[in-house]
Amino acid sequence: MQIATRSVSAALAALALVAATNAFAHGDVTPQAINISGLDPLKDSATWEETNPYSGNERAAEIGHHAFAQNCARCHGIDAVSGGIAPDLRETLPLGAEGDEIFRERMINGAIRNGVTYMPKFDGIVAQEGLWAIRSWLETVSVDAPPKDAAKPEEKK
Repeated sequence: MQIATRSVSAALAALALVAATNAFAHGDVTPQAINISGLDPLKDSATWEETNPYSGNERAAEIGHHAFAQNCARCHGIDAVSGGIAPDLRETLPLGAEGDEIFRERMINGAIRNGVTYMPKFDGIVAQEGLWAIRSWLETVSVDAPPKDAAKPEEKK
């Protein structure tokens, strides 16, 4: 009887491990179209830009915030505050060219480990303009972003 109980416990533990592994895989995420109205189109949207062409563009950041909510928040957390399923992009995605390179690589290739899709590729599915808009918004919430002033100098009177 004790051997049967141990066997059942071991089987349940193995099943729980498999279920937990599948819970952390993100293969069922389908990229959604991004409304890029108001952004200047890229000259050659088939060739990826080396750096974010919309960096510092407020309209791009606004579009990117909405696009992040549609496409990224499920895994990376609402407003990029990760709940632990996927990396917290506020902390792990550097500003500048280094972060642009990491972002571009993930958008083109996604993330697949041991045959499991942890992040789908977005290249060819979602417009590059929309993806760079997401990057523009992520720049504004980065832990390395300059602090936002409470009011502009002329408004502090």
